[in-house]
Amino acid sequence: MALTQIDHVSENEEMQECIDSCFECAQACEWCADECADEGEDMAECLRLCRDVADLTTMHARFMARNSGYSSDLAAITADACEECADECEQHDAEHCQVCADVLRDCAETCRDMASA
Repeated sequence: MALTQIDHVSENEEMQECIDSCFECAQACEWCADECADEGEDMAECLRLCRDVADLTTMHARFMARNSGYSSDLAAITADACEECADECEQHDAEHCQVCADVLRDCAETCRDMASA
């Protein structure tokens, strides 16, 4: 696997976990946003937040992979966005929202760990 050749990632289990979590979160948010798009105006805020988080999490994963000096700042912002989006998703009974909320909470936790590292 290519990531095993990136020294700063392969030597940092916490970073690898965060990268994986961010990509999983982006997938869940894209799925949730797509489902929300078919459910009408009541889901507009959920859709918007999910799209924002999908972009933030993929960007954060890329920053970690390149060992950016901005990664810890972006980790904190990403964690905040994940938590806000999870709060929104939890307000809806739809399965995609509930699954997304769980993934968002996990991602927020790994990003908080990276922000404080």
